[in-house]
Amino acid sequence: MAIELVKQYFTQLGIADKIQEFKTSSATVELAAQALNVQPARIAKTLAFKQDDSCILIVTAGDAKIDNGKFKAAFSMKAKMLTPDEVVEMVGHAVGGVCPFAIPENISVYLDLSLQRFQTVFPACGSSNSAIELTCAELFQYAKAKEWVDVCKY
Repeated sequence: MAIELVKQYFTQLGIADKIQEFKTSSATVELAAQALNVQPARIAKTLAFKQDDSCILIVTAGDAKIDNGKFKAAFSMKAKMLTPDEVVEMVGHAVGGVCPFAIPENISVYLDLSLQRFQTVFPACGSSNSAIELTCAELFQYAKAKEWVDVCKY
């Protein structure tokens, strides 16, 4: 299970105890916000986009939407999301629990500036009923992000 890989990853970093697991689903921004009792915008959603034979992950604020023009300007390609099956195959996490942690080394992670409005945000941890509270700096570090990008409207 993907959450076990994420737990192992965070155990190595000494913060596995920060992972929160819920009895209810947190598979969507709205459900995660309800489970955590926070505003939906603070949910850090991870989106997977095709890039040649692989993919990239972009983590955005829960209320942000990809701006196709900004995306194309940043990545020199059209924004084409992976199918749910492709996400599992390439990233190793199922839709609803996709996160930028414990993923294959060849996948690049980018964080959208929409997250920087918040002191802390809540990305999933590999399952549809988990999350972890991180500062933007911690998220950048633990996700091994390449850079901050501006590819959303919100």
